[in-house]
Amino acid sequence: MTKFNDLIEFIRGEFNRELNKFPIPEKPGYLYDPIRYTLKGAGKRIRPILVHLSGRAFQGDPDPMMKIALAVELLHNFTLIHDDIMDKDDMRRGKPAVHYQWDDATAILAGDGIFTMSQLIMSSISMQTDQLLQFFNQASLELCEGQALDKEFENNLSITVDEYLEMIEKKTGALLGACAALPAILCGKSESTVEAMDKFGRNLGKGFQIHDDLLEIFGDPDQMGKSLGSDISEGKQTLMVIMARNRYKKEWKALSHKKDEERLEDYRNFFAETGIEAETRGAAREYFENADQQLGILPPERHIELNNFITMVKNRSS
Repeated sequence: MTKFNDLIEFIRGEFNRELNKFPIPEKPGYLYDPIRYTLKGAGKRIRPILVHLSGRAFQGDPDPMMKIALAVELLHNFTLIHDDIMDKDDMRRGKPAVHYQWDDATAILAGDGIFTMSQLIMSSISMQTDQLLQFFNQASLELCEGQALDKEFENNLSITVDEYLEMIEKKTGALLGACAALPAILCGKSESTVEAMDKFGRNLGKGFQIHDDLLEIFGDPDQMGKSLGSDISEGKQTLMVIMARNRYKKEWKALSHKKDEERLEDYRNFFAETGIEAETRGAAREYFENADQQLGILPPERHIELNNFITMVKNRSS
């Protein structure tokens, strides 16, 4: 994996250089100052890295691949700005969220501007332009649907596991699906290949989000960069919460209404002792395995890097 880790750092470094070179006008500062602030954030770049790994699997031209990578990262940042407003989160990547640093109106406009920039980047790709834009915009709409479902589900005690899985496929899986499928479209691959890569990314996204929900409870707060357990306190529906509510209604109601400082440790003990933690880890593992299976459409030597990427996502600690 050392060689693969070096590759990931190389891709991240090249991408960050391109992002830093991306031209952003000086005026009006009301629009462009918060956009610059956002794009200087220290993200993990999981999505642009996946674009490049998928492009390498199809031996695509790295220049238009970089444009796709920039577009998906801008789209991702657009969602983060608006999500932080909707969720009233004041911190993002270890620094004040845009709406906290400025105000809601400024943040909304900055998000709109970043989304428009992502569209301009995609439309500047001269090959397969219509197909790329169609797929990109469909993924963008699904992201919005996923966020809408996430907000609708808050404090809704009737949400089922299937509804939760639909929500995370849209909110997380759709963009990762696009990251994997857009390079296949760019390279003129068949509809079945594009579909398989989309399914790969969507399964990866569901495993990613379930793993993220686990880290929200069992992670290290220093590595996560935030206090843990806040999603449950805010009424967010996760796989663990839904299972706890359905199977241990009385115990879960008592636990989730506690207000003391030891509640996080109580959550950890409860999920571990009931077996919900182990079952949730198993669910994440199953989606990662499903993602791996979709790569069968590629020759074995072409999907080794994507296999390693699954492992990297599966083992992340923040």
